[in-house]
Formats: sequence, C-alpha cells, structure tokens
Amino acid sequence: MVRLISADGEQLGIQGIQDALNAAQEAGLDLVEVAPNSEPPVCRIMDYGKFKYETSKKGKEAKKKSRSSQLKEIKLRPNTEEHDLGFKIKNLRKFLEKKDRVKVTVFFRGREMSFIHVGVDLLNRVAEAVSDVGTVDQVPTREARNKVTMVIFPK
Repeated sequence: MVRLISADGEQLGIQGIQDALNAAQEAGLDLVEVAPNSEPPVCRIMDYGKFKYETSKKGKEAKKKSRSSQLKEIKLRPNTEEHDLGFKIKNLRKFLEKKDRVKVTVFFRGREMSFIHVGVDLLNRVAEAVSDVGTVDQVPTREARNKVTMVIFPK
C-alpha cells in the first residue's frame, strides 16, 4: 500500500502498488517514491527524466551563485610612477567591488632593499586610497628579504 499523488499534485489516496503503477502507466509517466520512510510510503506520478534534469539545473544555478572569494595580487615597485599607481589602484578597486581579497606586494631589487620604509609608505597610501571599499586585514609586513606585502578585504 502507498499514498499516491497525481502529476498535478492532487492526492489520490492510499492504493495498492499495482494500482499505482497502472495509474502511472495510463498517464504515460513514471511512479516515483518520494518519501519512503513515511507510513505508508508516498509515491508520486511524474516524468522522472524531467525531474532529474530540473534538479540538476537548480544545483548548477545554486553553484553559479555561490561564488567563493579569490585572492588577487597586485605587484608594485618602490619607484612606481603616480600614473601607473593610479591604474593599479583602479584595478584593486574593481577586485574589491567583486568581493575578492587583494594581496598588494612591493618588490625591491638591489639598493632599493635598504629603503624598505618607502615600500611601507607606498602600501599605506594604497590602503588609504581604497579605504572606502576595503579594509586592511594584514598590515604591511616584510615577507622575504626583497618584498613587503599587505592584504586588503572588501567591506
């Protein structure tokens, strides 16, 4: 004995399994067990292929909408010109508006390594420029002997 539900959602009552299969066959659809643990089990008359297709489509849509944030990186040098720095800040803003975390790195070469404070000042200027769309998560720190990094989170 099973509780039978028609294709349009109407309850047809408790019927024998063979009667339910005959009803599904007459409708040209499949008999699908929806709730096997209930007493009596609930079966529904539906197009099973269409049902599987729609559930997979909903799953893909949900996966598309749940975007995880990525870690983007912007690389600078201590003597980066103002115009180039403006472009880097514009791209950084785009990343933050897309809800991505951004790692800003200043690389040093040769004699530049003795002026680490210049890189830290540059990172502080960048953080101040994007303070309306992002917050500093990791303050400027020396990662290796030739680079200083900072991580900015979107607001």
